[in-house]
Amino acid sequence: MKKILVTPRSLTRDGHPALENLREAGFEIVYSTPGKQPSEEELIELLPGCSGYLAGVERISAKVLESAKELKVISRNGSGVDNIDLDAASRLGIRICKAEGANARGVAELTIALILALVRSIPFHDSKMKAGIWERKKGFELEGKTLGLVGCGQIGKLVTLLGLGFGTNVLAYRRHPDLSFKPSEKFAYADMDNLLRESDIISLHRPASPDGKPVITSDLIERMKTGALLINTSRASLVDDEAVLKALDNGKLAGYGVDVYNEEPPEDWKLVKHPKVISTPHIGGYTRESVDRATVEAVENLIKYLK
Repeated sequence: MKKILVTPRSLTRDGHPALENLREAGFEIVYSTPGKQPSEEELIELLPGCSGYLAGVERISAKVLESAKELKVISRNGSGVDNIDLDAASRLGIRICKAEGANARGVAELTIALILALVRSIPFHDSKMKAGIWERKKGFELEGKTLGLVGCGQIGKLVTLLGLGFGTNVLAYRRHPDLSFKPSEKFAYADMDNLLRESDIISLHRPASPDGKPVITSDLIERMKTGALLINTSRASLVDDEAVLKALDNGKLAGYGVDVYNEEPPEDWKLVKHPKVISTPHIGGYTRESVDRATVEAVENLIKYLK
């Protein structure tokens, strides 16, 4: 019986009805440690003997792939594959499948939630009220503000539509703009300089850089409006954390909303604990609907390829 390794944290902890389709198709399911992102050592222990791999966001190195002599396909329960050594996978003849766009709405809605939480200081006010303290911070309204999107694929387009619903103007930077996407006169594609200069809120919605270098550096932050907000629900490597910390401390950035981290959970909690930061534990795609869509598609991709 062919084996399938399943590692996404939500699936190893909670399971999912779609996984039964793998068993009905004649596969044996192997799980990594429930609710925990597997290490390289655990993957090297579990992957040998598996022909398929339903993978989460854990790093999948060349060393891991080389240990799995029978592995034929990795099926992601999401659209990102920058956690996989794609060169090694190609060299070893391992197919990579993605659940394209399955979690787009979940990530887009979390992006808007982080924006609202920042502009109205919701965690601050909640914590004060729970402590029996009546203290208020003045917020601002989104209507008439400019939302800048670095990346405008499926998630960015949904964020655009949600942002327009609040009355924002939306600027989007994309290397190859989709000119058929014209949701409103308040939407426009822009170059990076104009986006940084004009945006009150900047949100990241693009893949990691191929070289792993951050996109949001001290230089780019200096070109933003003083008092701008930054949101990252995309990839941790897009942001230079130290540059963001410095900008929060000196007031260049008024706030940072973040859902993604280089290590999960983080090894360094300094940025997360900063009073101007609102952080969530990588929950962008962690909704009932997103998990359902992503799991069903990931399972279908495995069965289609292996059968």
